[in-house]
Amino acid sequence: MPESIQTLFPESVQIVLYILLTVFGFVLLIKGADFFVDGASGIASRFGIPQIVIGLTVVAFGTSLPEAAVSITAAFNQSTGIAIGNVVGSNIMNILVILGLTSCIIPLTVQKNTLRFEIPFVIFITAVLVAFGIFAGELGIFAGIVLVLLFALFFVYLIRISKNDGEQTEDEEPQKKQSVWKLLILTVAGVAAIVLGSNCAVDGATFIAQKIGISDRFIGLTVVAFGTSLPELVTSVVAGKKGKADIAIGNIVGSNIFNILFVLGATSLICPVPYDPKFIVDGAVAIGAAVMLFVCILLNKQKKLGRLAGALMLTGYAGYFAYLVMFQ
Repeated sequence: MPESIQTLFPESVQIVLYILLTVFGFVLLIKGADFFVDGASGIASRFGIPQIVIGLTVVAFGTSLPEAAVSITAAFNQSTGIAIGNVVGSNIMNILVILGLTSCIIPLTVQKNTLRFEIPFVIFITAVLVAFGIFAGELGIFAGIVLVLLFALFFVYLIRISKNDGEQTEDEEPQKKQSVWKLLILTVAGVAAIVLGSNCAVDGATFIAQKIGISDRFIGLTVVAFGTSLPELVTSVVAGKKGKADIAIGNIVGSNIFNILFVLGATSLICPVPYDPKFIVDGAVAIGAAVMLFVCILLNKQKKLGRLAGALMLTGYAGYFAYLVMFQ
């Protein structure tokens, strides 16, 4: 379809059509992730998996699928700025914008495990990613192996959580009994929509960036990152309003871990991804965002992410966006 657009229409019309293609891609990504989360979390609930584990695994994986599809597609298309920018930009946006906005709506309680292990782990793996960028200049096979091994370590930790917290709390809303086949169909349909949507979003965003002279890095860190982060935004805001802070926080922290270890790990195993030196600054911002999240929770006596912290995070992202506009 993208080739036919460029063949059949003049340039001014092409830009409009590619904008529509990008929007269509994002819609497919969001609905696909929604279907996947509904299907997969429904299946998980049928097996009595705890809410926090669902948030850190099924929901986090489902809301990270757009990033995975976009980054792998972009890497194959040689749009490396989008491949890395999408993940780093999504991780920054997840913390500063999504958790910032959610905590402004309703203060979020954070579990001890999240504060003690998961957030520090996000800081650590982001530092590992930046280190590969500084010393190797790319994410190749070795980087992919390291990231995947860390991903396996994270899964071992999740299995331990599942064993220690195997019984669901009594105050959880009862899950509606749905057919396993229906849940499986939802899951498969979600994955299909995500794959198609990622192709549309990457093709549209890449074309627009090239035509109006914006770098792949800027597009990846902002437009594509926002589009692929929309599932996290919707999931976290809805979960926060329903009082399910475990899913709201677990979704974001788990998604950031999946983005780096699974998305970039899988992408770099499939094909090497050059790491533009400019991404070192963005990686440092991602580390700073995770540190800010950790400190804001640590300094709160009730161990909550409150409205003041949310406002600080949103302000921090505004400053980062201003930097991107000036130094793209």
